[in-house]
Amino acid sequence: MSLMSLTAVELGKKIRAGEVSVTEAVKEALAQAEAKESSVHAYVSLNPDYALERAEQVQKQIADGTLTGPLAGVPVAIKDNMCTKGIKTTCSSRILENFVPPYSAQAVENLERAGAVIIGKTNMDEFAMGSTTETSAFGVTRNPWNLEHVPGGSSGGSCAAVAAEEVSFSLGSDTGGSIRQPSSFCGVTGIKPTYGTVSRYGLIAYGSSLDQIGPVAKDVTDCAAVLEAIASYDPKDSTSVKRDSYDFTGALQDDVKGLRIGIPRDYFGEGLNPEVKEAVLHVARVLEEKGAVAEEFDLSLVQYAIPAYYVIASAEASSNLARFDGVKYGYRTAEYTDLHNMYKKTRSEGFGPEVKRRIMLGSFVLSSGYYDAYYLKALRTKALIKQAFDRAFERFDMILAPAAPTTAPKLGESLSDPIQMYLGDIYTISVNLAGLPGITVPCGTDHSGLPIGAQLIGNCFEEKKILRAAYAFEQSKEYIRCPLSAADFSKQGGEEE
Repeated sequence: MSLMSLTAVELGKKIRAGEVSVTEAVKEALAQAEAKESSVHAYVSLNPDYALERAEQVQKQIADGTLTGPLAGVPVAIKDNMCTKGIKTTCSSRILENFVPPYSAQAVENLERAGAVIIGKTNMDEFAMGSTTETSAFGVTRNPWNLEHVPGGSSGGSCAAVAAEEVSFSLGSDTGGSIRQPSSFCGVTGIKPTYGTVSRYGLIAYGSSLDQIGPVAKDVTDCAAVLEAIASYDPKDSTSVKRDSYDFTGALQDDVKGLRIGIPRDYFGEGLNPEVKEAVLHVARVLEEKGAVAEEFDLSLVQYAIPAYYVIASAEASSNLARFDGVKYGYRTAEYTDLHNMYKKTRSEGFGPEVKRRIMLGSFVLSSGYYDAYYLKALRTKALIKQAFDRAFERFDMILAPAAPTTAPKLGESLSDPIQMYLGDIYTISVNLAGLPGITVPCGTDHSGLPIGAQLIGNCFEEKKILRAAYAFEQSKEYIRCPLSAADFSKQGGEEE
């Protein structure tokens, strides 16, 4: 069995006990990636020289007692929209194809301070705009459970790398479900923390009021340990929140007695695949058997979440992406006549179709005459959605919902109908609009063997409750590994697109 088959916490224990060296762990991660990348394409770039040099440094710090945490020496992959000093950061876009940041994101710095070793940057939908990891300028990522299907997005590369056991754990970012939905499609665990818990400094922005960094791992224990490492107050981020406690692993108890779980009827009606519905409701039954109380209720306003989200997110994207103009950094068109022509050609050539679509939508809703009709109305709707959740949390400790209405679609199906792709975010985007924490845990497979994930949503700053419930459910089942071996990848895969 590969060292990458272990959870991050298990591998960390072996490294600290001297059973495995950091260099051995890093070499194993790189070997797994080399064996599977031609089929999966989870990475945009691998950095073996950097990783092996860093492994030696970390090994010395473990030996002298400087590093004692659970992640010391454990390989990690970073989504390619987080700045990494000296390592190329592209957002999977041609416009940043050769950009090497002079600094690292705060979350990345925190991980390195904990002793984790970055082995590469993962593929993603361009500028995190997409739900399938098919809009990347550098080729699609494939779902390791079935290479003809998408891994979800936009953190599809991060989730696929963990599912394919190419790395111990990874970091993703979640603007409208981009950690939780691909975690569901790839059969792994991912958590989006409360907005402001993890610094956004160094995260290349898509929707500033919605973006949040979070971990992707094999199990709840890993997610809690990684969240503990990356969460911190950061004065460099004006939206960062100083919390009383960052102890998330303390919530890992197989005890849910008395926890009140709300099941929104709005999330279990038309459009939800029956197999997904049954698997998610099974989670409720398991938790009830362990002493929790589950009850159906009406959440309301769900139908307004998607239009509100896409107006707000596109407006913020239009503003945030204005900085990519070919002047200071990134791609610049080779031939142009004047400054305005250089802007126009650079952005036309550098951005892909989905990014252009959202920039145009955002520019439209922010334009004179439409600002009040669309953008301000969307902000008011966002406030109403937050109020609906506030009322729900007066009755319940958490909400149980699907992470996606179906299992992973086939490659190419979603891109042919962007509106259908947007509708696939129905169960995740409200969490971002309200700034809430949410975690996806694997809860079964469909008739084709594709994973299904259940989502637990908590009130602001109550990650411990959802971690506790997710951990308790996890104890009731065995972890289902992605069934494809390295040999199977080479047989089933095809070259990356």
